[in-house]
Formats: sequence, C-alpha cells, structure tokens
Amino acid sequence: MALPASWVRDARRARALSLVTLAWLGFESALGLAAGLSAHSVALIGWGWSSLGEALAGLIVVWRFTGSRLRSPASEHRARRAVAVSFWILAPYLVVHVAYDVATGERAAPTALGVVVTTISLVSMPVLGVAKRRLGARLGSAATAGEGAQNLLCALMAGGVLAGLAATSLGWWWVDPAVALLLAAVAAREGGNTWRGHSCAH
Repeated sequence: MALPASWVRDARRARALSLVTLAWLGFESALGLAAGLSAHSVALIGWGWSSLGEALAGLIVVWRFTGSRLRSPASEHRARRAVAVSFWILAPYLVVHVAYDVATGERAAPTALGVVVTTISLVSMPVLGVAKRRLGARLGSAATAGEGAQNLLCALMAGGVLAGLAATSLGWWWVDPAVALLLAAVAAREGGNTWRGHSCAH
C-alpha cells in the first residue's frame, strides 16, 4: 500500500534530525565524560553516558526510516523496543555509580567545561526533542517520539547537572548524587512508556 507523500516527507525529516543529533551527541558525550571524570561528578558522567544512549536511539530511528523498512510496521515495532532498551541501559549505571561514589566519599567539583557543554544542551535539546515528538505523533512512530523524549531527558539532565554543580560549590555535595538517582528513575519510566508505545503524545 502506498504511503501518503506527507508521511514520507515527515519520515525523511525524522531521519535527517536524527543524523544531525548524532553528530552533536558524539561531541557532547566526549566532553561530558571528560568533564565528569575530572570533576568526580556522577551526574555529569551519567549525563555524558546518556548521550551515548541518545545516540543509540538516533541510530535506531535512522535504521527504521531507511530503505524497505520505511514501509514496514514490523520495523517500527522492533525500533520502538530497541529505543526502550536504550533508556534502560542508563538507569542501572547511574544507580551503581552513585552507590560507589557515596561509599568511597567521592565529591563532585565545579568544572567550567561541564558548565559550558551542559548549558549548550539545555538550550538546544528541547528544540530537537519537541520536533521529534511531534514528528513521532504524525508518523505514529513511538520510536521517533521516544528518541525525542531522550533529547528532552538530556535537557533535564543538563539542568540537573548544572544545579548539582552549583549546589556542590555551596557545600551541598548530596545534590549531585540525588540528581543522578532522579534521572535514573526518569529514564526507567520513559523506557517503560516507549516499550508500551505510549510516547507519541505532544
């Protein structure tokens, strides 16, 4: 059955946005991990790792809308489940890292690089996330909407990391691991929503 021309255009837009996001996420992840390791910030390290999860979701969406898979409902189903798994990869990592840092007494320290890279994501990721969720709704693609949710989660994580770094500079060291645990819970919930196909709302 032929697909409407508007649907095909939206599918191509979704793929193009995913490719643009992939280019940024590779850069963002490297900087975030470097800044997090130098600052001993579990939230910043988790944010850097989450960029890899976002990149995985982006690759899945590119795969979904390439070649014969463009017209395959089965490919959408597989892509949706794979994006859900990309959320679930992050959550246990954050919990384990928080437990390790608390046990060993590691404390986060403010870092200029961390502030710069998270601020850029705080501004840019909501734009991408909203656009992808709207495309996901029009396409009936929970995989695309789920990738958009990953981008929005990235922005929330960036804001949380900035708050944690600011609080740490005031001596409130516990804010950084608390933010990381909160983000782990959000990632687990969004993974469940995507798995069930509930990520297509605006």
